[in-house]
Amino acid sequence: MYVISTVFVAYLIFSSIEELSTWIALLWIVILFAGTNASINSFRKESGRQFYYYYSLCSPQAIILSKMVFNALLLLCISALSYVLFTLLLGNPIENLNLFLLVLFLGTLGISTVLSLSSAIASKTNNNATLTAILSFPIMLPTLLTAIKASMLCGLGLGWEDCQVYLLTLALLNLVVIVLSYILFPYLWRS
Repeated sequence: MYVISTVFVAYLIFSSIEELSTWIALLWIVILFAGTNASINSFRKESGRQFYYYYSLCSPQAIILSKMVFNALLLLCISALSYVLFTLLLGNPIENLNLFLLVLFLGTLGISTVLSLSSAIASKTNNNATLTAILSFPIMLPTLLTAIKASMLCGLGLGWEDCQVYLLTLALLNLVVIVLSYILFPYLWRS
């Protein structure tokens, strides 16, 4: 509902967006806030008895990786819905569509992994919704800025050669967050 209502409001305001930078900025803002709203509750239910049940049942690495996979799939669905609604209601100024879809995939994956880790850290406090947003934004900023720059290049119709540095950076940022989560989550899980 968040994505649909946000894109519809943007449609009512703009009716169509001709400028590439505005279209890309709005798309990534919608994905960012929809993803934050969707991922905030990732670890909210793992408290009390259920926490001890999970603790005895499986490894912490399995928990964090499963949460990351779930959040990635959820946010990929949200991103796909956002892209489709943007295209239908606001037009589509992207010229290199295949490369843009790869950027959208890698950027969405990066946002979801950062939100999963931040939600895990914030779950150990009482105010995890606010703390998740506060913790995740500075960590997510490099991924978001890289995805926006790569999206702009795709929108201008540039190819792999021009976007390759940004795509590799997005892939490496995703890998770093996944590896750090895999290594650090067991210590968080025991506390």
